[in-house]
Amino acid sequence: MFQPALNLIRDECSGPAALAMVADISRFHRIQVSPGYRQAANYVLEKLKAWGLQAELLRFQADFETQYGGECLWPEWEAQNGTLHLLEPEDSVIKLADFRETPISLIQRSIGGEGEYELVALPDKGEELKDYAGLDVAGKMVLANGNVMRIYTLAVERLGAKGIVFDGMRRVEPVRPYMALPDDIQYTSFWWCKEDRPCFGFAVSPRRGQRLRELIAKQAAEGKSVRVRAQVQARLYDGHFEDVTILIPGASDEEVLVVSHLCHPLPSANDNASGTAAAMEAARGLQHLITTGKLARLRRSIRFLWVPEMTGTYAYLATHPERISKTIAGINLDMVGEDQTQTGSVMLIEKPSEALASFAPVLLERLREEFFVEAKSHFGQGGFPLFRHAVMPFSGGSDHFILSDPLVGICTPMIIQWPDKFYHTSADTPDKVSPESLARAAALAAAYAYWLANAGAKEAEWLGQEMNCRFKQRILKEVQTALTQASSAGSKAKNPGPKLAFQLERHQAALGSLAVLGKRGVDDFEKQAEAFLKNEFSSHAGRLGEAGSEKADLDPVIGRRVPRRIHSFSLTPRAYVRKLTQEQRDAYWAFDKDESGHTLQTIALYWADSKRPLVEIMDCVEWETGERRPAMLVEYFEWMEKIGMVKWEREKV
Repeated sequence: MFQPALNLIRDECSGPAALAMVADISRFHRIQVSPGYRQAANYVLEKLKAWGLQAELLRFQADFETQYGGECLWPEWEAQNGTLHLLEPEDSVIKLADFRETPISLIQRSIGGEGEYELVALPDKGEELKDYAGLDVAGKMVLANGNVMRIYTLAVERLGAKGIVFDGMRRVEPVRPYMALPDDIQYTSFWWCKEDRPCFGFAVSPRRGQRLRELIAKQAAEGKSVRVRAQVQARLYDGHFEDVTILIPGASDEEVLVVSHLCHPLPSANDNASGTAAAMEAARGLQHLITTGKLARLRRSIRFLWVPEMTGTYAYLATHPERISKTIAGINLDMVGEDQTQTGSVMLIEKPSEALASFAPVLLERLREEFFVEAKSHFGQGGFPLFRHAVMPFSGGSDHFILSDPLVGICTPMIIQWPDKFYHTSADTPDKVSPESLARAAALAAAYAYWLANAGAKEAEWLGQEMNCRFKQRILKEVQTALTQASSAGSKAKNPGPKLAFQLERHQAALGSLAVLGKRGVDDFEKQAEAFLKNEFSSHAGRLGEAGSEKADLDPVIGRRVPRRIHSFSLTPRAYVRKLTQEQRDAYWAFDKDESGHTLQTIALYWADSKRPLVEIMDCVEWETGERRPAMLVEYFEWMEKIGMVKWEREKV
């Protein structure tokens, strides 16, 4: 059905050409809402125009007052210089950080300032008040390795410190254990709200931070201190930021969306110059194949969008609401270019949440299987790829988090490589990027977009059959997993009925989404899926236990409450939390610092449709993720109410 087009696209998309663009883009210090980002956006714009594409620069206001769909922004930021020198003890004088040499060594969005300060090392991350016990940090700079905005809140805002020196390095297991990158610097940034009093700060490597801590301890033992001189030329001002967009036009006003974020500090090659370049190469390749007549012209348009991560997607959706309902699906390219040998990464397809059931992830999975046959067995049989790859459930953390929200409704799977040893560090350089990875990502995204742009009833019929085939495989695996666990325990299998009923309902909803491709009736597919599920259950009836009774892990009164979302998008709570009292902000920090719950919270919010009570939301989250954490999710919704993102609609009796 699609092999000839796939072959053309695969042959057209060039990995080396995309790698050259990664190298170009990585030379821009492209912090969101900054002149460096604008320079990178103009680079992308001019490249696209040179290829004959109708590229457009969308301009958006950036200040503390502007919101896009409820998402709060911040002013534009420009930095010209920033240095940190060690002054005392005199025999250790050295330059510790220099923005012009290594832009990542200045905490992004630092403001200007100059002075000589004592440097105080915090005994822990600096995220709790106890870390400051017995220390006088007023008028000094603090050395810490925790969350920079939390350190700002405690050290600068409350205790009067002048600035921050950050020496942390996030662990990314298993590829980046402790001190795996001792001489590299982690990307850090201030995310200001209008209530804040901005300051400056620097980032140094873990090894340099360790030596500074040893020096501070040695000096303290002798009744002396360590002093530094900071000089920063930087400013925040009301300004603008840009999205770059092109449209490869089709016969209808429907669109398929390809999105990638362009921002991050110099060099940030894999994150995300790689996604940007892969999307550019996909756009160029499709345009060339269509204009030369090698590929048929489009029924639907394909829109490409390059944005500052999340910020640009919020702005685009808020200012072009008429396009949302016309966009049938999307794909997000984020960190797609990794050299797997160096980075330790795996090429992943991340599926959207089950809360937005769609044909899109199944299509992308199938195309991946068609694409990645790179070698055969010793005797020429079969086919397999020569790189690591997998399909993963929804996690979030990029622009698909906004688009795949059911309130937006643009189902957007993501191609990403993870884990990455050099993620968010000064070591994320173009030499860590693979032209083969770039070519695979560009071709896969282009094929996905092209297939959807031309799909009609015939293609939708095939895709429905493919979806049913994969649904049956899921059911077989779920039942076999339950039977295997029971066999190990020497008892009847736990009845997977409620979870499988949920999967059937989601599958049928996904089948319904085929209507946008021209498939008006899916009754036969739905009946086939339901009949298969019933037959599988009946064939194992004697080996399955009774379906579990209603869980008693949630207070019935609380469980009947129905949350209603106030805004049209899944927002970042940063600016809303800032309006809480100091005591409330401390309590929110204590709750939110456990990152293990963030994906569950996002999925729970997706399921909050103003109809489902909390108890049903908990069930949906459990059936989707396999995790059930009712206390955490109840507290999450209570916080969402306090900061103004959720209201309690009523109790469902």
